[in-house]
Amino acid sequence: MSKRIKFTKAALSALPIPAQGKRETYYDKERPKLALRITGAGTRTFYVIKRLDSEMIWIKLGTFPGMTPEQAGAEADKVLGVFAAGTNPALAKRALKGEHTLGQLFEEYLERHAIPHGRKTIEDMRANFRRYLGQWQDRKLSTITKTDVQKLHGKLGREIGAHTGNRTLELLRAILNKGIEWGYVKKNPALGITKFKLHSRERFLFPQEIPMFFRAVGEESNDVIRDYLLLSILTGARQANVLSMRWEQIEFDRAEWRIPETKNGEPQTVTLSPEALDILRRRKREADAGYVFTGTGKHGHLLNPKKGWTRVLERTELYRLVEVVGEIEHMTREEITKASKPESLSAALLDYRERAKAHGIEPGTLGIQDLRIHDLRRTLGSWQARTGASLAIIGKSLGHKNMATTLVYARLDLDPVRASVNMATAAMMEAAGLKQAAEVTQIKSKTAA
Repeated sequence: MSKRIKFTKAALSALPIPAQGKRETYYDKERPKLALRITGAGTRTFYVIKRLDSEMIWIKLGTFPGMTPEQAGAEADKVLGVFAAGTNPALAKRALKGEHTLGQLFEEYLERHAIPHGRKTIEDMRANFRRYLGQWQDRKLSTITKTDVQKLHGKLGREIGAHTGNRTLELLRAILNKGIEWGYVKKNPALGITKFKLHSRERFLFPQEIPMFFRAVGEESNDVIRDYLLLSILTGARQANVLSMRWEQIEFDRAEWRIPETKNGEPQTVTLSPEALDILRRRKREADAGYVFTGTGKHGHLLNPKKGWTRVLERTELYRLVEVVGEIEHMTREEITKASKPESLSAALLDYRERAKAHGIEPGTLGIQDLRIHDLRRTLGSWQARTGASLAIIGKSLGHKNMATTLVYARLDLDPVRASVNMATAAMMEAAGLKQAAEVTQIKSKTAA
């Protein structure tokens, strides 16, 4: 005879625990197919129990008290609704249990697609997956909805940045597209989601910053960091390619660097200026095998130059701090020169930042600000534009795959534009018989007279 009680928190808590190895099942008076099974270990589990043809189906809902009687009732109604629609939720649950997780599909994506196609950013992919999609590692593919993806994309965009949100969306979309191709999923919930609009970054070294930058790099004690940064700005190559530069890729006789594969999947030949060749020849005398910029990690080459880059930018700040504070405090030129080459950069920075504050100067505004390593690549392009190179030449030298990427250099430097406008204006004034722009305002009065 079945044991039926009204499922309440108090009633379920008061139920006796059966002997070890025994089980007792109780049914809810209000929902006859909702049951609670108690084991000899004291575990209380909610089930929906329903006969389907000749089979008795048990659908596990959750355990008490983690799941309340009210929650169990609501979940039971959902399950019974699935039965009423003609579907066996037990079969669906068993199918879900054997379904791929996103983490499993990602690993297969790497093994079957990314690695065979020679992707050089496998470690970056793994890191980005762990960082931004790691919380979905164990989620079954069919449980990931478009709403879930939209929420994640928006959250990343707000909290980390639009670029990160878009890159994560692209990675997830690529993984799930392969999941469709391989028969693991029927549709891609990452499709049809609008990316954040990104504005092209236009930062590069301005003419007044160039001397200070080269001085700061030249005073870097780590020659690997120093030469890496110099070759980055002299070649305009992508950071990953400069870091992994190998000696067999350098053609000294032809003054060329042949990169086997770049970010866009194609090879690139970079022309080497005499200054770049001098740096490479010096480095080759010290080590002529393997990577140009050797490193101690598993990759064998320099991998993360952020600390060295920070030192360079901090030196530029110190230069300006010493100049400004020195002028206020009437320091001699010898004192300023000595202070700008301290034994301890961090100690000198701390000292001069405090002295600057005492004079009402905000230290964070001095030196080269908001400059990234990738901006060195853009700097070469901007100076090519400044010296009259066409967009086609700039795009070719930087290895751009399409002209749209190069168009930013048409906006970076206004001097050629200004010179052209001034020349055109002068020609119009001459055609109008006017000696200078100020006479334009007199045209109407002259005509009226």
